[in-house]
Amino acid sequence: MAMDSNYEYEKPKRGDKGKNILIIVLIILIILSGVKLYTDNLDKNRKTEEILILSVDNNELNKRLDSVTFQLDLRIQEIEKLGGDIASLEEIREQLVMERNSNAKRSAGEIAALNKKINSFTQVFKEKDEEILRLREVNEQLFSENETLKSTQAVIEEQVVKLNIKQQELQDKVNIAARLKAENILVAAVNSRGKEREDGFKNRQIEKLKVSFNLADNKVAEFGTRDIYVQIIAPNNQPIFDVARGSGTFAIDGREEFYTVHKDILFDNSKQELTYFYERGSNYTPGKYVVRIYADGYEIGTKNFEVK
Repeated sequence: MAMDSNYEYEKPKRGDKGKNILIIVLIILIILSGVKLYTDNLDKNRKTEEILILSVDNNELNKRLDSVTFQLDLRIQEIEKLGGDIASLEEIREQLVMERNSNAKRSAGEIAALNKKINSFTQVFKEKDEEILRLREVNEQLFSENETLKSTQAVIEEQVVKLNIKQQELQDKVNIAARLKAENILVAAVNSRGKEREDGFKNRQIEKLKVSFNLADNKVAEFGTRDIYVQIIAPNNQPIFDVARGSGTFAIDGREEFYTVHKDILFDNSKQELTYFYERGSNYTPGKYVVRIYADGYEIGTKNFEVK
């Protein structure tokens, strides 16, 4: 009986030992779980930090791409304006724009590679800046040469203009000198018996009006046919005309006017004398009259007379 009692006494102690082992295992598991949770949290924080760093680096890279593209555009515009070759710069610009517009998330290695590529453009920019200076020098030289040519051309043109003006002035003088001139102009009244009276004649003495003159010597005027018009202006300042008696119109100073009588002659510079007769069907209004003689579109002589 004593043995059974001792056995029963030790049995509970073994149970307590098992419990202790279980508790220890649970504690270890809890510790391990905590350690894993801690390390997982550290890893998560590290990855979050890396992502943030990559995001900042990407933003900085994009700003750098924008800056380099802007600088590149300035050089392209300047070189193109100066007449240089911009093909290689345009290729670089296309690459930069394509990279800038890319939505892909760059890795640290890709960011580093792209930054290195951008750094390589420093030498390209330096070469292009030197090219711009050379092109400017060439353009300044060409501009100077062009200005010299323009100045020379301007001088030539000015001389040509002056020469043309002198030629025109000379031609104008020749044209004026070549104009015909009526001289020794006489106006007479011819009565029914053929008797002539000059100046101060009366209506009853006028059967016809006679206008005579000769063309002055002119060695400059060209030989050839001429239309010589005689226009008699009444006291009311209107021309006397009668189409039934040979009157008509002619052009003078860009306008049409009536002439009283007209002759078509062959000018030969012989001081030829011309005589015109005009018979009017009604009486002349008393007053002062003017005879105007025209040839080649200008007046070549004038004479006043009076009807009493």
